[in-house]
Amino acid sequence: MASAIIQSLEKMLAAGKDSALLRFSLGNEYLKIDDPAAAARHLERSVAQDPAYSAAWKQMGKALTLAGRPAEALAAYRRGIEVAQGKGDLQAAKEMAVFARRLEKQAPSLQ
Repeated sequence: MASAIIQSLEKMLAAGKDSALLRFSLGNEYLKIDDPAAAARHLERSVAQDPAYSAAWKQMGKALTLAGRPAEALAAYRRGIEVAQGKGDLQAAKEMAVFARRLEKQAPSLQ
């Protein structure tokens, strides 16, 4: 069941207030209620709207991992690392590198 926060954010989306931040927020909220597929959909829209949104890339990698889509998660982390490094967001790049290495260890065929 969707939380009150999700319902409020979905109303904003339905009212035409679509933005990278709104999609990022929805993705995070769907992760909180253990719906990684819905989270991934919103996070994919977030980075489509703002390809330089490193936090959204990181959360998208997490959502895709939890949704059982490791190859796509690894691709998201790799792209997110590039974006974060380009912005000087070294902490986010470092975190995504750790998550990417974990995925590569779990499924060597992804490399």
